[in-house]
Amino acid sequence: MKKKKKNAPPVLEEETAVALPAELPEAAPAPTGEKLSIYDYEQKYVRHENVRGARLAIGFFASVVGVFLFAVLAMLALRVFELNVYAGYAVSAVCLLAFVLVFVVPLVKILRTGYFITNVNAMTARKAKRHNQKLRHDIAEKIIDLTARVEGVGWYDSKVVGELAIALKTGDEPGVTRALGDLFRGSVKKSAKSLIFKSSMKSAAYSALSPTAHVDAALVAIVNLQLVKDIVFLYGFRPSDAKLVRIFAQVIKNSLVAYGVGNIRLGGTVVKTMGDAMKGIPLLGTAISALIDSSVQGLTNAALTTVIGYQTIRYLNHEYKLQEILDGVDLGTEAEIEEACAELETELRKKKKQRLAEVG
Repeated sequence: MKKKKKNAPPVLEEETAVALPAELPEAAPAPTGEKLSIYDYEQKYVRHENVRGARLAIGFFASVVGVFLFAVLAMLALRVFELNVYAGYAVSAVCLLAFVLVFVVPLVKILRTGYFITNVNAMTARKAKRHNQKLRHDIAEKIIDLTARVEGVGWYDSKVVGELAIALKTGDEPGVTRALGDLFRGSVKKSAKSLIFKSSMKSAAYSALSPTAHVDAALVAIVNLQLVKDIVFLYGFRPSDAKLVRIFAQVIKNSLVAYGVGNIRLGGTVVKTMGDAMKGIPLLGTAISALIDSSVQGLTNAALTTVIGYQTIRYLNHEYKLQEILDGVDLGTEAEIEEACAELETELRKKKKQRLAEVG
């Protein structure tokens, strides 16, 4: 049976709430025939982020989740060791393999997936646009290949995938961007919602089976991480480092909430309201208590999983829309930049000659 406390935590809705990014504002309409300049883009959409700090934070949060999962699996193995040494060795090997499969592999797959660079300035925008174009091509090729090779995958609209293939083959960059956007707003989003629903149901079911609050929290972390990995695979790119930090932090928060809910005692209170006659049947009272506790935990954990799934989708759609806007930004031609530099050099030389003349 799970360890339980007498006092319930504060209102559950506050625990499960998460600040999702606001809808991306539309760019201010530029005058006819003019594009949004990089300076306008920087002012409207760029948020200063500590890239190095974000990467360190990703490592920290990933380590916290990893250590927690490893500790839970180690405790399970030690309990088996107390019963039988040989069984303990076997369970230890299974736990180690499970740790690699449910934590290390998903984490590596998420981190190795590319992401769009959208936080740029005038110096880095050109390089970012080249990177984003290559990533769009990689995503398009993966979606086309997956649709062709895996029969009945059903994740992507075949008609739009056909348009994507034609645009990619003919070098139609706007067509590639438009087709990918149609997929992400249509069939991909629908498939992602299906993944979220299935993962939420898993999270609810595992809550009823987990023997302790520690295991309950570990299962929530595993299901959440797997869901993020599946959504990233479906879209073909991951959120940026700064957004990934928030997602991993939410995974930890979900596990902590799941652990707290696993320790609250609700069943006894509900049974008490059913009258003295019902309390006079201890076996029935215990069964009702366990059923209500499992229902509360299952509903809470499912809601937490749903929140993190939609949070991931929102970040991905937000950053894809940002890279679309960036792709249409006017960076100026190389000739214009060279001309501006030449004018500046001429002016500096002129002023230098004037100073020398004044000194002479």
